[in-house]
Amino acid sequence: MYDFNHHRPASVEDAAKALTGASDGKILAGGQTLIPTLKQRLASPSDIIDLGGIAALKGIKEEGGNIVIGAMTTHATVAGDATVKAKIPALAALADGIGDAQVRNRGTIGGSIANNDPAADYPAGLVGLGATVHTNKRDIPADDFFLGMFETALEEDEIVTVVTFPVPEKAAYAKFANPASRYAIVGVMVSSGPAGVRVAVTGAGPRALPPRRPRGGAGR
Repeated sequence: MYDFNHHRPASVEDAAKALTGASDGKILAGGQTLIPTLKQRLASPSDIIDLGGIAALKGIKEEGGNIVIGAMTTHATVAGDATVKAKIPALAALADGIGDAQVRNRGTIGGSIANNDPAADYPAGLVGLGATVHTNKRDIPADDFFLGMFETALEEDEIVTVVTFPVPEKAAYAKFANPASRYAIVGVMVSSGPAGVRVAVTGAGPRALPPRRPRGGAGR
């Protein structure tokens, strides 16, 4: 690894200040991508802003017909949460199929979507369920959040805080997983609710594909 300054802020505001003040700052969430990248000397940030000490970014609650998940909530927590399992079991199943036990207990939903690996599971989950990504600056519909391979709508000094999922009437997630990494060679999230049917695909292209309107039709 290269030398860098390590920051462990206690609030999102302090994290944003540290990120803005760094010449080349990087956010550390679960570290499942950043740490290996540093070990392989493929990145040399001036500062690492560790979000692990921000309690406000962790946890799950039901609010206004949505499941609200903090950005620093681990995959294992999502998979085992009673509210998620009762309201959106497809999302719990998606989280339970990510990587192995070590990855699920360290990786976070915020880190996964901010990295936007084209073979990751959460992007399809967010798009297929019509989720919204909330940051320290704005709210971004999932359809507009994932732009391309490892590319999102996040600005340089923007931090994901929570993700809200509207509770669907029905939903299911299935994937053909790489037997070693458990990444999705192809993964599909399907849901139906008041807004209609949504389908999102991951692994088959540079980003999770949002639903399209049928040609000649008015609905999705």
